[in-house]
Amino acid sequence: MRYVRQKLVQVVIVLLATTFLSVFLMRQVKGADPAIAISGGLVSDPKALEEIRHKWSLDKPIVVQWGRWVKNMVKGDLGQSSAFNVSVADLLRQRVPTTLYLMLYTQVLSLLIAIPLGVYAAYRPNRLFDRVSSSVAFGLLSVPNFVVAVVLVLFFSLKFHIFPAQSTYYGLFNNPSEHIRNLLLPTVANAVGQVAVYMRLLRADMVTTLQNDFITMARAKGLPSSRILFRHAFRPSTFSLITAAAVNVGALIGGVVITEQLFALPGVGKLTVDAIFRRDFLVLQACVALFAIAFVVVNFAVDMAYAFIDPRIRHARALA
Repeated sequence: MRYVRQKLVQVVIVLLATTFLSVFLMRQVKGADPAIAISGGLVSDPKALEEIRHKWSLDKPIVVQWGRWVKNMVKGDLGQSSAFNVSVADLLRQRVPTTLYLMLYTQVLSLLIAIPLGVYAAYRPNRLFDRVSSSVAFGLLSVPNFVVAVVLVLFFSLKFHIFPAQSTYYGLFNNPSEHIRNLLLPTVANAVGQVAVYMRLLRADMVTTLQNDFITMARAKGLPSSRILFRHAFRPSTFSLITAAAVNVGALIGGVVITEQLFALPGVGKLTVDAIFRRDFLVLQACVALFAIAFVVVNFAVDMAYAFIDPRIRHARALA
């Protein structure tokens, strides 16, 4: 519990810092007058703009503006969107599920493909499969996700008409088949590069782990290869994999922004792009803060996963 409390304190500090930076950086954008954005660009009278600034504390120091924004955010009040004419909280509530499903499916698909490939490549190092998979992985790493998305649309949407070129979001429990059908191509486009990274990391760690003495002892006892690989070697080989999965959340957020725009998915990524072009200040600020908070929370979850995988970590931190 002491270890968890220490981590929670760190998370709170980082969250406060990230939200402050999101508010501060939005104020530094050239030509981004929050008062004009809040009014939807319909107000040009200086007195009216001054009233808006006073109402939203925009005439106060940046720390006061940030404090009020955080206080309102905790209450669920993120202001009114000038471009969409709805509250920002309702707008995010509508868009977040699409992005969450897309990111979750991308990570799950990447790991489901990368883990077996990485384990088998480590089990047979420098063999034909290992060399071919390594070469393919290096090739996939050099291909941006938007290129993969365009190729997938070209073949599976325009040529074979299997999947829609422009996806429509359906709820998982409302229409499962259409839900998967519309999210499959964006998921694959995001997962291609992730698979290559995860497979190479796991393969390298597994090769090192399989050379340890406890693996030699397990083999001497006559344990099956599958049990040695997945019960003894896999768990201590996952630290780099888990770290990469957490760090890649940032890259995945960037990928989601691109793929949602390409496939016209109504998610937070597309909302961010729309807010930029429509100069919707409050929506853009909320999206940036949401992405930052998601990244921090995922890394906190990874710290907890480290402590679960290796108890020595939590005991060492607790005694420090």
